[in-house]
Amino acid sequence: MLTVYDCIVSDHDLRLVALAALVCALASLTAVNLLHHVRRADRGNRASWLCIAAASTGFGIWATHFIAMLAFSPSVPTAYNVVLTVVSLIAAVLLTGIGLGAALRPGLVAAPWIGGAIVGGGIAVMHYTGMAAFEVAGTITWNHWLVAASIGLGAAIGAAALSVALDSTVLRAKLSGALLLTLAICSHHFTAMGAVAITPDPSIALSSSSIHAGWLAAGVALVSLAILLIAVVALSLDIRDRRRASLEIERMRDLTDAAVEGLVVCAGDVIVTVNQSFARLTGLTAEQIAGRDLSEWVPDAAKRDTLFTFLGRAIETELRNADGALMPVELIARQISYNGAPHNVVAFRDLRDRRDAEAQIRYLAHHDPLTGLGNRASFDHRLDREIRFHRRARRQLALLCLDLDGFKEVNDIYGHAAGDRVLQDIAKHFSSVLGEGQMLARLGGDEFAIIAPLVTDPAQVGQLADTLLKSLAWEQDGIPAGLVSVSIGVALYPSDGKDRTELLSSADAALYRAKTEGKGTYRFFEAAMGAQIRERRSIEHDLRGAIANNELSLAYQPQAQVETGEVNGFEVLLRWNHPARGNVPPALFIPIAEESGLILKLGEWVMREACREAATWMRPLTIAVNVSALQLTSDGFVEFIEATLGETKLPSHRLEIEITETALVRDPNRALHSLQRLKAIGVNIAMDDFGTGYSSLSNLRAFPFDKIKIDRSFIQAVHANPQAAAIVRAVLGLGRGLGLPVIAEGVETAEELRFLGLEGCAEAQGYLFGRPAPIKEFVPLISANVVTLPQPHVKAARN
Repeated sequence: MLTVYDCIVSDHDLRLVALAALVCALASLTAVNLLHHVRRADRGNRASWLCIAAASTGFGIWATHFIAMLAFSPSVPTAYNVVLTVVSLIAAVLLTGIGLGAALRPGLVAAPWIGGAIVGGGIAVMHYTGMAAFEVAGTITWNHWLVAASIGLGAAIGAAALSVALDSTVLRAKLSGALLLTLAICSHHFTAMGAVAITPDPSIALSSSSIHAGWLAAGVALVSLAILLIAVVALSLDIRDRRRASLEIERMRDLTDAAVEGLVVCAGDVIVTVNQSFARLTGLTAEQIAGRDLSEWVPDAAKRDTLFTFLGRAIETELRNADGALMPVELIARQISYNGAPHNVVAFRDLRDRRDAEAQIRYLAHHDPLTGLGNRASFDHRLDREIRFHRRARRQLALLCLDLDGFKEVNDIYGHAAGDRVLQDIAKHFSSVLGEGQMLARLGGDEFAIIAPLVTDPAQVGQLADTLLKSLAWEQDGIPAGLVSVSIGVALYPSDGKDRTELLSSADAALYRAKTEGKGTYRFFEAAMGAQIRERRSIEHDLRGAIANNELSLAYQPQAQVETGEVNGFEVLLRWNHPARGNVPPALFIPIAEESGLILKLGEWVMREACREAATWMRPLTIAVNVSALQLTSDGFVEFIEATLGETKLPSHRLEIEITETALVRDPNRALHSLQRLKAIGVNIAMDDFGTGYSSLSNLRAFPFDKIKIDRSFIQAVHANPQAAAIVRAVLGLGRGLGLPVIAEGVETAEELRFLGLEGCAEAQGYLFGRPAPIKEFVPLISANVVTLPQPHVKAARN
């Protein structure tokens, strides 16, 4: 009896055995590559590529079997049945196709194993059908145990082969799968061949329809060439796909590296690749991160589950970097196809800058950016909270409102940068003297406020105010000590106010009293202050609408020659006839207009009306208009004067601007610049109320005045007060020495006029020449050269 097992070495052509193994390996590698190509193909082309894969694999299995059979040369005649040989080929192709299709079935985890087992079964069907086609002059018997072992080996190793081959697209997985498939085919074949036993019998003749080994060799050669051709095609497809995948990966890597956000591609929870932005966030390289679990960087498991459950939703969590530190990030996950398989891509957005910006916004919402103190919003919140607490505790609370005196001069003289440094330094000085629980806030500009809780005695608050006043005795950046002081108003809860609004109003009233009584001091609120503040605010409110409501008018007072009584011009005076209050004295509403800034609007109205009226007079009389310090130092004042003269057609030499020495002290440099520009356009300038201000002689030398006006307080005392008479004589002599005309104000009696005439005063104005009145009462004076000599016995009563 002849067994194949015994004659594998002696009766087999080992060269053909090696060729069979090579064909088997080539067919297996082709099958694996085509299988991956089938998986990547779209639905329309998938069936075609599956048929190609089935044909190449089936032909490879069939060719391996018959090349190995050709390598077997027993000592008895052999041949092959044509029909069964063809059937074995068809069986190999069909069953392989079924197995490959099953292995690619989506949604089934065990699909590669099932498909691989079917392919292994196809190997067995092909082999035993091929052995049935084998004719020999003898009888063939089988070892059933080896037959069963061959089938089991083919199915098991085939299942493992497709499972490994389809697990990944990397070359190692493909080679491992192809090796296992080759092992499945070869192990099955030679195990099955080992189960064969041939007993020679010369009486058994070969069928006439069978083909000899030579013809079979030609058929196998053709099949082998087909396998080689398919293998070349598969290899070219694989190379093309690899190049395309490589280009796609490089393009994707370039795009992801260009992204500002960190990008992570994950297969499940395992990181496949990352971009450079993510690598920078973690402090590692992309190679160090790839292959590790996402949980190493996102430790919050609940956030990870939410991220992948709700794709596209932004999730805020923390990222752990290489040092173990946590940083705030925002994550968004989406599903993409990467390298032919579904993956999740996670975008990491660094939230540190945004969190810092949010913190800065929150800080700025409650703090003053210049001094770092609490702002009005935080002050209001704290004061409301303290009032609620002190109401429940039945305790006393103090509120101090602080306003800087002279701060505008710092800005005007030294610049706003110096002003900012002064505010910062003052904030430090004030903060250094505060006790525990007390709050200092900057309400705006040069206004501050202090909340002092749990006050047991008002004397405590007085001591705090004294300390604050003394804390400003300093010199900084060349700013002299004493230039900036502070006025403080104090109100107590609950006696001076039941809520924030009332308490602030009371403290503001006390502050106003402190500023009007000399500044650089403090005052506690008194009940009468509230009424005064309300009255002042009511007047300010009504004054804002006075122009629109036609409540304002101009009064004119003549200015005349002392010797002849001839009128040279008029001083224009503002009058306010309130519908309910009646005639409001200028001494009441003018200071309010100056403090509130309304004087700018009122001054423009007075200037326009006065110039328009003077331009209609037949006689070229002068018109004198008082200008406040705020007007003189305001931007665009000179341009406004030029425009007004142009609009009204009034010659510039007929306009005379009267300013007090206070306007010069406020901002000397700006005042001098404005006066020089006014002189350049021909406007006359008079110093009003001479002798009542500061540094009068130096002002006369430094500023371009055309006239001096002696204050009425000196004129009305010339007969009763020798010192006043001496001052008038000195001023008149000074005017003659400087070449400046002198006009006396407030002349009411002939005796005063005679005194001025004897002392050489050229001009005068007062009730003796005419009371302030509407211009229509002076029509003769502005229409013709009328001379009105005052009577010596006339004495007008003051208004």
